[in-house]
Amino acid sequence: MSTTFRGFWVEETKNGTFTQSVQDLPFDVLPDHDVLIKVSYSSLNYKDSLSAFGNKGVTRTYPHIPGIDASGVIAEDTSGTFKPGQPVIVTGYELGSNSFGGFSEYIRVPVDWVVPLPDELSLKDAMIFGTAGFTAAYGVHRLQRELIEPESGPILVTGATGGVGSLAVFFLANAGYHVIAATGKMEAEPFLKELGASVVINRDEVTQVKPSLLLSGIYAGAIDTVGGSMLDAIIRQSQPDGAVACCGNLLGHQLNTNIYPFILRGVSLLGIDSAICKMPLRTVLWGFLAKQTPDRLPSGYANFISLDQLPYELERISAGGQTGRVVITLEQ
Repeated sequence: MSTTFRGFWVEETKNGTFTQSVQDLPFDVLPDHDVLIKVSYSSLNYKDSLSAFGNKGVTRTYPHIPGIDASGVIAEDTSGTFKPGQPVIVTGYELGSNSFGGFSEYIRVPVDWVVPLPDELSLKDAMIFGTAGFTAAYGVHRLQRELIEPESGPILVTGATGGVGSLAVFFLANAGYHVIAATGKMEAEPFLKELGASVVINRDEVTQVKPSLLLSGIYAGAIDTVGGSMLDAIIRQSQPDGAVACCGNLLGHQLNTNIYPFILRGVSLLGIDSAICKMPLRTVLWGFLAKQTPDRLPSGYANFISLDQLPYELERISAGGQTGRVVITLEQ
């Protein structure tokens, strides 16, 4: 094994700005944890762009290596839990936020963060899904736990061209749901229909509604990736016994709504935090993902890049320009 590894290194300068570069790094920069993993693939998420551009709410201290996702093989495990060469996945927890992450040829993590790769998944496919797919799967799981079935009625997915939204459309359609995909990019309608959306609507159709405390009940369920006024509008347009899984805040972190959808219609608001998902459920969700046949995704859904191509993609996802998924290839 080499004495150094390549990683995407983010540093804070004296004047408070941040620089990004791919560097050869010594292994002793990695944290002192049980498991050393040789990373094969990572993937790009919005949270990674926040970390890469110096958001102290995501990453407290720099220098840092972002990347909240990684798949690879065990290089060393001092706990004895995993065998060298065993394929594994790490997503969430503090990976890539406050512990060096997957934009790197190696990561060192606590053994409790590591999930064995399901037999049906390749390391590449695991990162086509990554945290985005895991979050979407979590949303589907929460809706089903509330007994929202395909016969219950239409399911709304917001932010439908993004990583979480697009995979939520795909998973729900695969499970037989009537999916309404809401987006600000109507030019992506063919892409969303290929993913399985039954109907594609402009996001304004959801949000530009009367300020009534209750509106016509349209949606049996929803997976909302943007929050803010969108989430309020969905809650007020939910059917009786409807459920809304919430996992994003692009439109803001505040929710201004009212109590009537909850006490007059029995609507459920379901929180999703894939980073702290407990291991028993984490394993169940990866089992679900292993059955989702990523080869059925639209051609070109995943864009494969190298570490050196990351700066462009980070700028693009930060500006809301990413469609589908970006996967970083690290194996040589």
